[in-house]
Amino acid sequence: MKKIIVITFLFCFVLNACVAQTKKNTTKKNKNMNENVKLELATFGAGCFWCVEAVFQRLEGVEKVESGYTGGKTERPTYRDICTGLTGHAEVCRISYDPSKITFEELLEVFWGTHDPTTVNQQGADIGTQYRSSIFYHNETQKKLAEEYKAKITKEKVFDAPIITEITACKEYYPAEQYHQNYYNQNSSQGYCSFTIAPKIEKLKKVFKNKLKKEGE
Repeated sequence: MKKIIVITFLFCFVLNACVAQTKKNTTKKNKNMNENVKLELATFGAGCFWCVEAVFQRLEGVEKVESGYTGGKTERPTYRDICTGLTGHAEVCRISYDPSKITFEELLEVFWGTHDPTTVNQQGADIGTQYRSSIFYHNETQKKLAEEYKAKITKEKVFDAPIITEITACKEYYPAEQYHQNYYNQNSSQGYCSFTIAPKIEKLKKVFKNKLKKEGE
């Protein structure tokens, strides 16, 4: 009897050790795979960056979204500087994404599908040059794809008015202050978030359901 107990104990010990090692190897393998993934950048302006950030954070394949400023002449601008409308900068989001999971064309589809690209320097009640519709491309491929996509939806008359989205090279970029980062997720009950951003999220869930991250990711 004692011999059976000892054998059973040893078997369980070995089995648990094997399971633990398998989990360790799997974790290591996944870590190595993640480290080998080469992320690419996309930079979009579509009104208040709180809105843009909240939309793109929810897409499968998007690893990081950072709010910031680009497109202007002022060095190291602050949010107060931006609000004057005199810096030339736009409020933007810099998106780090895995091109094997989501393509730049898909990002463009969501970009043009979640804001109004026909209003000059305005998105809803947000008015000023900092809120202009803009794509700041990082390479010639992105430029070509953005211009082709804009031409396509213009030809198909997707919008009733002309599309005025600016397509220009991304040059000096400045991250926004920390309190602007991950804003909607941390302040969803705030007035602006409830009335302006929440409806965008609901539209995203309906129109781009197949592009969203799974719950909990």
